[in-house]
Amino acid sequence: MANKKEINHAVKIFNVLKKEYPEVKSALHFSNPFQLLIATILSAQCTDDRVNIVTKTLFKKYRGPQDFIDVNSGELEKDIYSTGFYRQKAKSIKQCCQALVDDHKGKVPADFEALNKLPGVGRKTASVVAGNAFGIPAIAVDTHVKRLSNLLGFIDSSDPEKIEYKLKELLPEDEWVKASHLLAAHGRKICIARRPKCRECAVGTYCPSFNPANG
Repeated sequence: MANKKEINHAVKIFNVLKKEYPEVKSALHFSNPFQLLIATILSAQCTDDRVNIVTKTLFKKYRGPQDFIDVNSGELEKDIYSTGFYRQKAKSIKQCCQALVDDHKGKVPADFEALNKLPGVGRKTASVVAGNAFGIPAIAVDTHVKRLSNLLGFIDSSDPEKIEYKLKELLPEDEWVKASHLLAAHGRKICIARRPKCRECAVGTYCPSFNPANG
């Protein structure tokens, strides 16, 4: 369990980030839980901006699970080609949609464990959908959350599940969903992987990676 010092450290950082990004929300565009599920599957190893470009036309062509099931795999692969890893993503989407039809009457389940059991859906995708589509407390560990959690001294681990549980120890449940967005937003704007803008960082005072005295 997190100790008081660790919790205070995290609270200070997230209080600053909340002021820096007051309107933060999911960067993926969606109108319903199903669209968010598909967009999140497509977002693996791809930028949210690119996914949004693809889904703008994709969701006009494919309205629900059955549409993705019925389409030829080659055609679907072509439609999602620019998101990368298109063959595996097409396979995952088809299998996921089949499971929705077979096990959930074509509806996205509003339950984390049920989401996590869907083909092609791991903890990150399940957390994104649970938190942003259904308001279920969850923390999605993407590349930004993973990297910043280590840089900011919350944890020393590359294991997404360990990072998820550590953040849950550090933050109150009602802030879990927003926490993922705050770290992702900061990772995109300031704490960029290859060229971090440390001198412009609002949480630099608390960051052990920028200020070793805080380690």
